[in-house]
Amino acid sequence: MSEEAQAYVDKHRTRLEEAVTAIASREYYSAFPESPSPRVYGESAAADGKAAFEALLGKEFPLQTPGAQGTVATEKSPYGLPLDISYPRVTGTGIDPLLAASRRGMTDWRDAGIEARVGVCLEILDRLHARIFELANAVMHTSGQAFVMAFQAGGAHALDRALEAIAYSYVEMTRVPASVVWEKPGRGEPLRMEKTFTVVPRGVALVIGCNTFPTWNSWPGLFASLATGNPVVVKPHPRAVLPLAITVQVCREVLADAGLDPDLVTLAAEDPADGIAALLAVRPEVRIVDFTGSSAFGDWLEEHARQAAVFTEKAGVNAVVIDSTDSYAGMCQNLAFSLALYTGQMCTAPQNLYLPAGGIDTDGGRRSVEEVAAGIGAALDKMLGDDARAVELLGGVVNDGVLERLEAVDGSGREVLTASRAVTHPSYPDAVVRTPALVRLDAADTETYEQECFGPVGYLITTPSSADSIEIFRRTTTEQGAMTAAVYSTDPEVTAAMRAAALDAGVALSENLTGAIFVNQSAAFSDFHGTGANPAANATFTDGAYVASRFRFVQSRRHI
Repeated sequence: MSEEAQAYVDKHRTRLEEAVTAIASREYYSAFPESPSPRVYGESAAADGKAAFEALLGKEFPLQTPGAQGTVATEKSPYGLPLDISYPRVTGTGIDPLLAASRRGMTDWRDAGIEARVGVCLEILDRLHARIFELANAVMHTSGQAFVMAFQAGGAHALDRALEAIAYSYVEMTRVPASVVWEKPGRGEPLRMEKTFTVVPRGVALVIGCNTFPTWNSWPGLFASLATGNPVVVKPHPRAVLPLAITVQVCREVLADAGLDPDLVTLAAEDPADGIAALLAVRPEVRIVDFTGSSAFGDWLEEHARQAAVFTEKAGVNAVVIDSTDSYAGMCQNLAFSLALYTGQMCTAPQNLYLPAGGIDTDGGRRSVEEVAAGIGAALDKMLGDDARAVELLGGVVNDGVLERLEAVDGSGREVLTASRAVTHPSYPDAVVRTPALVRLDAADTETYEQECFGPVGYLITTPSSADSIEIFRRTTTEQGAMTAAVYSTDPEVTAAMRAAALDAGVALSENLTGAIFVNQSAAFSDFHGTGANPAANATFTDGAYVASRFRFVQSRRHI
């Protein structure tokens, strides 16, 4: 282990030990403050980070990629801010030299050992944290997240998820001792051997980034692969390159400072027409693939990247079963917030809200379907009525597909209970901002609600009874998948039935959320994001299974 790597291990050992404890206890833990307050980060941190971000605009990003030819600029801010940042472009002809360079330092990275690799990864997180305001601006202007959300989800919470992946990697790699003296009793002297167990990486790891959460969804796989000894090629979404370019830049800096090959982490930016994700994913050198995005490409990867361990997070149909509540106002406010947060552009956002056609019992008496719809609509109006406040919750619309789905709602002939409206951003007049739409459906409208409608569209679906709601939820989730589910009920039997259905369907369940925790949020070190137990994802952030197949134990043995 180099002196630099040893220094990183010593510097960050307390943080590693705390994270290892947290994943075992599942209690609250966060290593990175989520508030962008000057009292936490210093008076000049926000301004310095924004200035660092703005200094990148209109220029070539300072990064080298083996095999790149020319540059490419593909990003457009949902807020209308010109980015015009160019990156080294990788096409099909550059894949051979890219993968050759990625593999060149793999032996030294393996031989550096578990502690050195983990120390380097922790130092990368530390340096990324030092650039958190710059990263927040980068996430904001590529994903459309509002600034505070970009700071939290794209910065602090993403760092926590990355640390969680490193902690799991450390636990799994150290589960087996590095060496042992083996003795087998027998007549006379026992048989004695020395056995050595070495963590051996699988090969090149490919991380395919997404547009909406470029850091939060990419960092767990990136750091799980890197900590376990694998070189990583990061293929960002063409509309969200900058956050991952900064990530790769920091990775390369730390690797070089530790005396290791910086090409262990590379950025493969592309023109959308290049399609290099599909080319890279099936290369024999690529042994790990992490992907977040559409079900179509996720399914393709699972089918065709047979040489690799493939981890996918895809589309799902998230559901809420509404049976009854002892906090009607709290339920309406919680659901409204969940529908509005980041304009519903989250894989965890609720879409299908099932309730009996005869209404529900509440602390304010019986409420009809129309009254429930009005309650959620009133909560949305109160929350989003002021444009200046609304934009801080909604953020910007990430792509034209979201707008097209909103327009399809208007032309569908369905009853629109709460209409979407355009919001004017006070700081970015060219920003595309929309409020959620709430549409009424019947249980028979399966062709509409049994598929994901990504974006700010919620369906209020009437069913014959809560038992029917639960059965529809069970069937839909089993067939289509879901990342989240929720139930509102004061009846223990209904809650128990929903818990059983969630277990059958393999989806995480939230019960009676009426406070400041929402179904589309998950906490690192405690909540599992996804389960890998239904079609929406084949893995979870983060558990032992997520990291253990990224390496193998290879032993050697000798007589003593």
